[in-house]
Amino acid sequence: MFPRPIENVSPGLRLLYKVILPISVIVWLVPLFSIMLTSIRPQADILSGNYWGWPTSFNLIENYSAIFTTSPIGKYLLNSFLVTIPTVVGTVLLSCMTGYALGVYKFRANLLVLFLFVAGNFVPYQILMVPVRDFSVKMGMYNTITGLTLFHIAFQTGFCTLFMRNFIKALPHELIEAARVEGVSEFKIFWHVVLPLVRPAVAALSVLVFTFIWNDYFWATVMTQSTDAQPITAGLYSLNGTWVSAWHLVSAGSVVAALPPVLIFFLMQRHFIAGLTLGAVK
Repeated sequence: MFPRPIENVSPGLRLLYKVILPISVIVWLVPLFSIMLTSIRPQADILSGNYWGWPTSFNLIENYSAIFTTSPIGKYLLNSFLVTIPTVVGTVLLSCMTGYALGVYKFRANLLVLFLFVAGNFVPYQILMVPVRDFSVKMGMYNTITGLTLFHIAFQTGFCTLFMRNFIKALPHELIEAARVEGVSEFKIFWHVVLPLVRPAVAALSVLVFTFIWNDYFWATVMTQSTDAQPITAGLYSLNGTWVSAWHLVSAGSVVAALPPVLIFFLMQRHFIAGLTLGAVK
């Protein structure tokens, strides 16, 4: 049922694994290396077709300072934080409460409610594009940070509820019953008993949601259209010139846009791994 450890396979397969793995890693890193190299490349290299060769000069300071002086990328970064952070807080808080209700309370429609939460994740994004945009226009939330944030919270809560429900359901129910016998209210049980026990799962979920929302491009272009609300993923297009594509600036902007989720992952790496492996040895 489960794949065998690489140490237990035949010597030939182990050798093939050792050959294919570094090749796969190199192939995966080549586009990233190309973007970072292009971000410090002068525009003359791009115009002359020098896409993969060594740069004729290294314009690290010039390119990275240009994206902040010639475009509103600072505003786009701020918009991304204003969308992502409230989304993470709102989604994790709601999913913890709904996960607690579905994981602890036993009622007839428990599985049906869980199915309704999860079912939305199986709907293709393209089908929702037009109705979501029309609904946001009617509600006066089109091209606003609030509208984009509320949509992300609503759409991400389904997956996050499934995630948290499974972790909370795996907790010993005797702890909750003991707290009830002592007369502790349900909210205090949730806040002081359950949440501390699932803290690694909350950290892992926060990193996942932060990465999902920060890197979102589809809904950023569907629900926003101006500098006042567009996040960094949609605003990178403004780095292009009117007649000539400034790919060196777009690459520099892409590197800047990728830094926050990378930093968040490394800062939360210990909690992220602990959350994903919580209960793995049960």
